[in-house]
Amino acid sequence: MKRAKRKSIKQKIVLLVIVIFAAPFLYSLFFPDVSSLKKENPGKTAFMEYREREWKREGKNYRIQQKWVPLSMVSPYLIKAVLIAEDDKFWSHEGFDYNAIQKALEKDIKAKKFKLGGSTISQQLAKNLFLSPSKNPVRKIREAILTWRIETVLTKKRILELYLNVAEWGDRGIFGIETASWHYYGKPAAQLNPEEAARLASVLPNPRKYNPLSDSRYVAHRSNLIYNIMVRRGIV
Repeated sequence: MKRAKRKSIKQKIVLLVIVIFAAPFLYSLFFPDVSSLKKENPGKTAFMEYREREWKREGKNYRIQQKWVPLSMVSPYLIKAVLIAEDDKFWSHEGFDYNAIQKALEKDIKAKKFKLGGSTISQQLAKNLFLSPSKNPVRKIREAILTWRIETVLTKKRILELYLNVAEWGDRGIFGIETASWHYYGKPAAQLNPEEAARLASVLPNPRKYNPLSDSRYVAHRSNLIYNIMVRRGIV
């Protein structure tokens, strides 16, 4: 009886040691290093790789188009327009907009679907860099932990710079604001005017469906809303 008890204790100790040594490996496997993003620009993101797999399945010969640009070389109108459109509380929250999450959850309950929108720019960045577009609860938990890490380790300006450079901005592999600016308006992101900025920001929820240059009622309505808010706030 005593032998069995001692054996059980030894097994528990061995298991504890394994868990202690394996924990950092498992954490790094599920939660990539965020601190490297302080100074290093990411290469191909998880979302870009997802798009490439999708194109391959569909037999489309597209490629990722992206040109990195520092935040200082992005039009302040574009920055303001994106914040208004995507995350108006960006500078004050710590990664999560709880009011927006609550409203999104209420909509999910009514629709009997699990989408949980209301994502902040920090959450979108976590998803773009490291995760898939899946909306299952496990992925949302990983997104929440990565968002917390991003907000803890990186400055707000760096988070915004990363987001503007990795966000999808159109069909056929248009990623990042510099590429989008040249693609749609034939000029660098630094030279975007308020109207162009509002139109580019308006398509971010679904950049493959909507084109900033189109006559779509959705684009016209949403870009006008963004532009009018910029006027009311004295940005324009």
